[in-house]
Amino acid sequence: MGELSRRRFLAGTLLAATFPLARSAQSAPLGVSSTLAALRAGVPRACWSRPIGQPIANVFKARYPSNIDDGPWHGMPLGGFGAGCIGRSHRGDFTLWHLDSGDHYFRSQPACQFALFEQVAGAKARAKVLCTEKPADGSLAGWDWSYPKGAGTYAAIYPRSWFTYEGFFTSFVRLKQFSPIIPHNYKETSYPVALFEWEAFNPSDKPITLSILVSWENMVGWFTNKFKTREIKVRDDDTPYYDYEPLWGVSGGNFNAARQEDAFLGLTMSRAAGFAGGKVSEAPFVRSEADGQFALATPRQPGVEVSYHTRFDPTGSGLEVWQPFATTGRLPDLVSVRPAARGERIAAAMALRFTLKPGERRLVPVALAWDLPIMEFAPGVRRYRYYTKYFDKTGRNAWKIATEALTRYTDWEQQIEAWQTPVLTDSTLPEWYKSALFNELYYLTSGGALWENGFVPARITSIEEIKKAPPGKGYYTVLESIDYRWYDSLDVRLYGSFALLMNWPELEKNVLRAYADAVPVEDDSTRIIGYTKKPARRKAKDALPHDLGAPNEDPWVKTNYTTYQDCNLWKDLPCDFVLLVYRDYVYTGKKDLDFVRYCWPAARAALVRLKTTFDLDGDGFPENSGAPDSTYDAWPLRGISAYCGGLWLSALLAAIEMGKLAGDTQSVSQFQSWYAQAQPLYDKKLWNGRYYRIDSQSNNAEAIMSDQLCGEYYAQVCGLTDIVPTAQAQSALGVIYSTCFEKFYGGKFGCANGTNADGSFIGDTEHPSEIWTGINFGLAAFMIRNNMKNEGFKIAEAVVRNVYEGGLQFRTPEAITADRTFRACMYLRPTAIWAIQNSLEATRPGLMQRPALE
Repeated sequence: MGELSRRRFLAGTLLAATFPLARSAQSAPLGVSSTLAALRAGVPRACWSRPIGQPIANVFKARYPSNIDDGPWHGMPLGGFGAGCIGRSHRGDFTLWHLDSGDHYFRSQPACQFALFEQVAGAKARAKVLCTEKPADGSLAGWDWSYPKGAGTYAAIYPRSWFTYEGFFTSFVRLKQFSPIIPHNYKETSYPVALFEWEAFNPSDKPITLSILVSWENMVGWFTNKFKTREIKVRDDDTPYYDYEPLWGVSGGNFNAARQEDAFLGLTMSRAAGFAGGKVSEAPFVRSEADGQFALATPRQPGVEVSYHTRFDPTGSGLEVWQPFATTGRLPDLVSVRPAARGERIAAAMALRFTLKPGERRLVPVALAWDLPIMEFAPGVRRYRYYTKYFDKTGRNAWKIATEALTRYTDWEQQIEAWQTPVLTDSTLPEWYKSALFNELYYLTSGGALWENGFVPARITSIEEIKKAPPGKGYYTVLESIDYRWYDSLDVRLYGSFALLMNWPELEKNVLRAYADAVPVEDDSTRIIGYTKKPARRKAKDALPHDLGAPNEDPWVKTNYTTYQDCNLWKDLPCDFVLLVYRDYVYTGKKDLDFVRYCWPAARAALVRLKTTFDLDGDGFPENSGAPDSTYDAWPLRGISAYCGGLWLSALLAAIEMGKLAGDTQSVSQFQSWYAQAQPLYDKKLWNGRYYRIDSQSNNAEAIMSDQLCGEYYAQVCGLTDIVPTAQAQSALGVIYSTCFEKFYGGKFGCANGTNADGSFIGDTEHPSEIWTGINFGLAAFMIRNNMKNEGFKIAEAVVRNVYEGGLQFRTPEAITADRTFRACMYLRPTAIWAIQNSLEATRPGLMQRPALE
């Protein structure tokens, strides 16, 4: 068999396997009620679930005017890591547009929508847009937007979500949405694609004709910042930001086309290079951010009729689409490739029409793909997205991506199910935990994620120049939050990196390699520090940067974007880095010596700088300075602190082990002597008989900090020697639980960062009174490792319920407060819920099935 024939045979085999219902609709083998029960049981119980379109009462509000607050209409995002993503709310509208690298845009887009036509034999046809919210701008007023709130259910357990439409149509209709987010997969997880699988069942005794309308606006060219400037501003909370506004609605030159191939039908949406004689031409490759292609595709299926309208006005009434669809379930097969004029916007739609006999059901899949291959940061600083490694960098692959997805999506979902099922079926785990464990992974897609595949040439005149472009390192990174737009803040990822480590460990290690590369770099440019209002240099040599840069500069190259504090003075960052490197080495099987050796020079230099620069009295500890100099960057610590001091001790133990692996006996000896000097002083200065004081010199040192023993926790995670006696650690955890949790509003909101001994506020700064979601998950993980599983789960449950019942789903913030406010939504640290899973697995090996680590 020749290669071409073999490929065609394989493609046909895959298509037959993927679409068992495509060749003929299948009759329900069970009775109607049994079939409906089986269909309803197809959605996992652990999903976050809401009635379609039902508002959420008593929603948390942003704490500061500068904080982004989109409101509660967030749903699970769709799209691959670093590929850009979109989000669809539980009322049915697409609202989240993270298609511009690192930037956030939230608004409902009416023309990107689904609608359903139904005609029971002998009855009048009816059709509804599957969204409970009418467009606020008056567009598409000719469409029927009256789908009733509560007529069905939205459910999500990332990366899958479902809309079950019941209570209005006679048919049972369910839409399943997902992208191939698959653990230990570094290919398909990067794809810019969303799968929509429609499942329809006829429970009546009459034939029913159904038609699914899929519409999409041509958005090519939109997702780039119209403010092309490097200017950095300062907000009311003294943090830096830059203005962002996409070129929303700028569609001149865009055109749509119907596409039909051997196995697939659909639409492509591109930008024209020319138009003459009724024919349109495309450039062979894209040169700029936001240029590229969208595609919608569905497989050819006997019994499914596909009709089109490739050019309608999404700002008008929409009657040219709705009238034929609502009366017949068909579109007029109007196919026009005429590009949009300047100031004009265009959308396209297709209708998928089929008839079900009584008791029949059918699957109708649709794929949405986008190919926007270039990420631009500062003007002229551009990189390709990682998925281009598997296609090419031309920006002409949306159709190819969509059709590959349709061929392979059932296999992808089986892999997702195999990953999630051991947790979802574990009767010892509460449903709220299962739900949050997977749903918090949303951030790895929608947290402004970047995943690069090399540099974009300064000038592109041929495809050969694209192929010869300088290679990248496959770096992946996410923002600290959409409010704090800088990448992979090291102090935050001390907690929030467990999700990557346990599911995509090579990405996790690549983040740390980027930090290792940044340590020896020096940047003497100065900025005004928000906390002190004084200038400070950007990056000191051998200092660990706080972050890997920002979307409007040059991520991975220009680090330390934040200006709220002088992070060159922070005492936790070098320790965080050393502990993360050693943790990753241990967790991935103690085999990746190359990783340790790569990071060792940076780890050694950073610890030496920390000790020699900040141990002012020679007692073995780098002292905290009084100005906030740790992840608690508004909470002053003085002298030896429980938090930073504990991290210092654990980092020394980790560095001793790393030095042995690297063959650096001199550094091993030095770190051993530092540890021997410092460790006894930690107890002497800070232990008060029940817990560890906040620090050795503050006026209110006897107050209780919930995160006081983070260093001991990391010693346990890394399999190192305990830095404090077990009995004292358990005593401290008990005091934290009873005081910072139970006495703080009865544990209703979670564990406060710090309180006085009676559970009252520490009044001199905002941080102690906040409940930091990720810190709570980390504390719960620590408790689980120390025979306090019930206590740990109670803390985590309080946080999860506030987030998912308070309208913060898929935008989990850094902090919530007892007056129902939040700060910094869409935050990295809450992915620390995977630290809980890490602790559970440490005590219950085999809890989740994982591929063997190489």
